[in-house]
Amino acid sequence: MTTQRIVIAGGGTAGWMTAAAMSRFVPKSTEITLVESAAIGTVGVGEATIPPLADFNHMLGIDEHTFLAATGGTYKLGIDFLNWGDNGERYFHPFSAFGFDIEGIGFHQVWHWLQQQQHMPPLDAYTIGAQAAARERFIRPRTDDPRSPLAQMRHAYHIDAGRYATFLREYAEARGVTRLEGRIQTIEQHPEHGDIVALHLEQGVVVPGDFFVDCTGFRSLLIGQTLDSEWLDWSHWLPCARAVAVPSAPAPTLASHTQATALAAGWQWRIPLQHRTGNGHVYCSALMDEDLATAQLLDHLATAPTDSPRTLKFKTGRRQTLWENNCVAIGLSSGFVEPLESTSIHLIQEGISKLLALFPGQDDPAPQRHEYNQLMARLYDDIRDFVILHYTVNHRQDSPFWQQLATMALPDSLNERIDRFTPRGQWFAHRADLFTETSWVAVMMGPGLHPQGHRTLLGALERDTLANQFSDMAQVYQEASAHMPPHAAYINKFCAASDNAYLEHQR
Repeated sequence: MTTQRIVIAGGGTAGWMTAAAMSRFVPKSTEITLVESAAIGTVGVGEATIPPLADFNHMLGIDEHTFLAATGGTYKLGIDFLNWGDNGERYFHPFSAFGFDIEGIGFHQVWHWLQQQQHMPPLDAYTIGAQAAARERFIRPRTDDPRSPLAQMRHAYHIDAGRYATFLREYAEARGVTRLEGRIQTIEQHPEHGDIVALHLEQGVVVPGDFFVDCTGFRSLLIGQTLDSEWLDWSHWLPCARAVAVPSAPAPTLASHTQATALAAGWQWRIPLQHRTGNGHVYCSALMDEDLATAQLLDHLATAPTDSPRTLKFKTGRRQTLWENNCVAIGLSSGFVEPLESTSIHLIQEGISKLLALFPGQDDPAPQRHEYNQLMARLYDDIRDFVILHYTVNHRQDSPFWQQLATMALPDSLNERIDRFTPRGQWFAHRADLFTETSWVAVMMGPGLHPQGHRTLLGALERDTLANQFSDMAQVYQEASAHMPPHAAYINKFCAASDNAYLEHQR
């Protein structure tokens, strides 16, 4: 198979991330065309990201501060989970690690052993990300001293996804990508082997290609409607299928974390950008109607809304195969896991990265297709399990929604994780793991899934000495975070957007 013409069907974040990466890494002789229609809206549920997006931008040679200024972006140190249990209860999922392992034993295991015998500060006290987020502070990691708590700083971003797509469009078009405006009317396939050979647009334009990327969102025009890749429905595990989103004014101070607040039939996100606050209510439409979901969202806003609420419909699951024939699905056309852990953009990124690594040459592409489908299936399933975990380990049961989730059967793969963790708090990485031990420990132990026992090796440690060390460690994390600049001050100094509300406020 010789690929001289790549056609990307659809724009938005998925399409322009794909176009930007292709323009940077495929041979210069390859023609890259992106087809999109300005009349077709995009799903804007994901403005929060996870740390690997920095690697994608670095791969493209994009400066972090330039990127944040262009997208109205801010830094994200983790997620604050509020009311995922009794009202007022909270826990923090940080990107930075919990403390340091002690004598080869995981930090969280030692902490839990001590906590069973005496009062200990919460686990959040031992991670620089949670301490900085609690104070709305930020600084980039320190690289000159691995012993410093600042060396453990790890961050992601909050961005305006629409601005990111525009930013990447400029990047891609400057490197030779051709954009065509128009709706796809029909898709032409080879009469013998079924490969896609061209897209036919409404205005009569024909766009031929050798390889196609489906970025048409939930419509899945190529991979689903044309190539008939089966949809695996996960709604029995993740029943939320609607979201109501509304922007509001920036808060008086600039948070350096996402907030996820549990509600009666779902949860609400709050995402701080430079120019506005992103808000949304993800809910189960089988148990709550749209009017009530909208009312709950508006009741829980921290600042005044700046636009009308918008309803988003989605389905949770993935395609059985994400690469069929000469077409790969990237973004929502390939699958969707609700935005609780901000993985939508990462799944786009991973789809692109794996496609570039396995991109077909002149040989038979079947082995590359098989490997791609295997890798992406494992990634999707791993993320699915991690998101389900949030719903199943908490003890909230004050509504039919939470009662249903408390009793549902879990995927075998998630049961295996929980069963391995429960006896002694041990966690073992899988080959496809996106989320680290820190993430799994935070979401298990934060709501109260604590180990039932302890590792035998803990008996060799001196308890009183350890307790003093832990007290000193918590103090170090507190002091280090307190000396960081405020998040807004860092943004204003290094990456302010033209409509930065905090900068305007200071002028």
